[in-house]
Amino acid sequence: MNDYVGKDEILKDLQQRVEDKILEPSNYDLLKKLVENADTLDEAIKIAELGTTYRRTGFHFDKKLEKHSNTISYFKKNEDLSFVTDPAATTHKLIIGDNYPALLNLLVEYKGKIDVIYIDPPYGKDSMGEFAQTNYENAISRDNLLSMLYPRLWLAKQLLSENGVIFCSIDDKNHAYIKGLFDEIFGESNFVGEYVWHSKLTGGYDNDNINMQHEFVMVYAKNKYSETLKDEENTDTKYTLQDEGGRYYKWDSLWNIGGLTYSKSLDYTIKAPDGNDIYPPGERGVAFWLWSKDKVEKERDQLKFQKDKNGQWKVYKKVYASDNIVSSSMLLDQKLVKGNTNGTAVIKSIFGTKPFDNPKPVELIKYLVQRAEKSNDSVILDFFAGSGTTGQAVLEMNQEDDGNRQFILMTNNEVTDKNPNGIAYDVTSRRLKRVMDGKDYDGTDNFKWLEKNKPLGDNLLTVDIAEVANFEATEGKTAFDVIDETLYGQTKLGVNEKVEWVAKNFEQTQKRLEEK
Repeated sequence: MNDYVGKDEILKDLQQRVEDKILEPSNYDLLKKLVENADTLDEAIKIAELGTTYRRTGFHFDKKLEKHSNTISYFKKNEDLSFVTDPAATTHKLIIGDNYPALLNLLVEYKGKIDVIYIDPPYGKDSMGEFAQTNYENAISRDNLLSMLYPRLWLAKQLLSENGVIFCSIDDKNHAYIKGLFDEIFGESNFVGEYVWHSKLTGGYDNDNINMQHEFVMVYAKNKYSETLKDEENTDTKYTLQDEGGRYYKWDSLWNIGGLTYSKSLDYTIKAPDGNDIYPPGERGVAFWLWSKDKVEKERDQLKFQKDKNGQWKVYKKVYASDNIVSSSMLLDQKLVKGNTNGTAVIKSIFGTKPFDNPKPVELIKYLVQRAEKSNDSVILDFFAGSGTTGQAVLEMNQEDDGNRQFILMTNNEVTDKNPNGIAYDVTSRRLKRVMDGKDYDGTDNFKWLEKNKPLGDNLLTVDIAEVANFEATEGKTAFDVIDETLYGQTKLGVNEKVEWVAKNFEQTQKRLEEK
């Protein structure tokens, strides 16, 4: 990533804040000079942050940001946790370490290329290392939560494609504050809506008088009103097919993918090209088609019939580029999207125990991704990956529609009583290995999940966040020696090319925490 480009985008954000009357023009002129003269991208982010507080509405928090250091962070392949099931299959990525330098490193290859981001920030416990100082209730203080998220969300915005969408799970206590932060970074105009997720169905009170059974999932677009969203004639979208009139379209699922109330009238069979009956994919009495039987018969030429990897017929409908990216706010039906108890049941079937508290259900992530993606070869990022639910969801979606989606997961390796080797080693990587390869790293293959499921396949590249001093001059140990360009989608470079490439892309990965 070019440092100048990063500064240029910061200035565009500040200009937008002037237009939105959040930032005074005179203050913008001063900030512009400071940003242009900043030594690093980190420093420029910190300067820009000074002009992005909604003081008029009282949204203010004690900022604790990252600062420049003399240590370069980079990806180092983890040979023990990487594996290949099929050299010709998709390779997904698991990044272990602090997600701030991980996001900076990801910009080298994926700037503007991520289609969907889902995050579930650690708003209830200390799992973010230095940034997650806890208060007396053993919960992340709100200032630290907002300070931790601010630079990470800014970097996430740079990773999103122009039509990209980010989802954020959050509880009722922090909802208002996190939304304020998202409004600052992504802009209020890019707020798409939010889902209310029925996350549990149990007795007992969380507060004095209320049993809290829901969480929120906020939805923001990189650019809600970009030309690629509202102009059917724009060929920069992934709607690459054209009808007779020249309008661009894609094929999308005809069956319900969650969030809608079951309709018996839409639960019927459709005749496949070979004469067999096709039922809506999913649980009987829950799954249904999105079109009426009468519409299917009248507009059969608008449908496509295709078999999945298991030889089952799937039906797809034609969707034009002018269709919206995601529906507005709505209550997610627990029968379709499941609750936390389902997430726990799945992880128990994989491990036989419960090595991770409150894992999100796979159905929730599948629902969100399917509502936002433009095609089944999208790139999905989760930089608070936890147990790895997002990875499993992407793999299942690929199996269902023969897709080629790629997931990128980031997680730290927090050590807990349940996970003495750290969450990344004891949970995330092992879950992915078991569901992808059908066996654990030690060869274990007698877990319950395999009784009803086949291995999901594909390959996993696991990398750690490593560091090297920028003044290291020992032969074989310099940044130019230890950084592997092939881990960033590059072919092997010559010496001079490698020096130029490292100098261009890794200056911004140097950081340390600001002293309090």
